[in-house]
Amino acid sequence: MKPTLLVLAAGMGSRYGGLKQIDPIGPSQETIIDYSIHDAIAAGFGKIVFVIREGFEKEFKELFDSKLAGKIEVGYVNQEIEKVPEGSSYNLDREKPWGTGHAILMAKECINEPFAVINADDYYGVEAFMTMADFLKNSISEQEYAMVGYKLANTISENGSVSRGVCSTNVIEHLETVVERIHIEKLSEGIAYKEDDKWIPLAGDTTVSMNFWGFKPQLFEHLEDQFRSFLAEAGQELKSEFFIPSVVAKIIDGGNTSVKVLKSDAQWFGVTYREDKEKAAKAILELVEQGVYPAKLWN
Repeated sequence: MKPTLLVLAAGMGSRYGGLKQIDPIGPSQETIIDYSIHDAIAAGFGKIVFVIREGFEKEFKELFDSKLAGKIEVGYVNQEIEKVPEGSSYNLDREKPWGTGHAILMAKECINEPFAVINADDYYGVEAFMTMADFLKNSISEQEYAMVGYKLANTISENGSVSRGVCSTNVIEHLETVVERIHIEKLSEGIAYKEDDKWIPLAGDTTVSMNFWGFKPQLFEHLEDQFRSFLAEAGQELKSEFFIPSVVAKIIDGGNTSVKVLKSDAQWFGVTYREDKEKAAKAILELVEQGVYPAKLWN
């Protein structure tokens, strides 16, 4: 059974200042998502599912349906604030959805096979998709997940703070815990994260999650249970987020599920801020010049 790729593309790009998911960066107007999909197809993924917002669904489908027709099966699900489990309540003044864990939960009804999760605005590299596809095709246990781990120093934006899942692993490269740090910056004295108005240093070779996960369908049961609890505790807050690293950390604490860390030395790039676009476009052009990608990605 071919694995599915779930692309989290519902973010509104508040720091970027627009719909960064569909902003072109390639020499033939390709988006970062295009390169991820190209790598996924080459690695043997059989279906793409996009998590998007209803507000830009038409524009999004117009961009991707035609170029992917005949290449891979494509599906769409919407992430909206009001899509919560029956009986749950939340603050009606809230303006944004509930985070990455909620986004993945939206795909519950259309994924029944092993699947990978990526952010729409991150470039992960050809090797990462090959490694993840190999894991998903060959791991037979419903209790075994995976994560592509990157070196923190390779994932920092020069233009502002970023959020990363900071990981600790055991001697057999399985995840022991992952903590979402929502304000990490490269300072003059080194990389650090901010907590309670204090800067706490982080080593550049710290393993971090870039939300490239490998899951089995059983994950959706965990997501639904934890999301109900999350809403009961934090549903009245306007900016609370249901992060997937926090979900995974609780699953690991349960003791029945392991998460294999698939290491990558690749240089991350993405478009968290509009100023990141120039650097991302230059990185893609270099990959084209090296022959990793053709100048025109889709024929």
